[in-house]
Amino acid sequence: MSGQGSGGNVIAALCNVFIPGLGQLVQGRIFMALFFFVTVFVSYALGATVILFFMWLVGGILHLWSIIDAARFSRFRSVL
Repeated sequence: MSGQGSGGNVIAALCNVFIPGLGQLVQGRIFMALFFFVTVFVSYALGATVILFFMWLVGGILHLWSIIDAARFSRFRSVL
């Protein structure tokens, strides 16, 4: 994967559509993969309850963030 917009990033973003965090795992970023998977799963699980139904929105936003993060990932991104 050479950088942002590469075919590898497109595949990673498509993986995230189905399972949040899978795209980050494909890119070799294990911590971010676990973060997105756990937070989105917990948000959707809490959203399934009647009391915390608004968590579906939080889960959706985090899910979308994981897709965008995988698509824009660049291994050689500068800090500044």
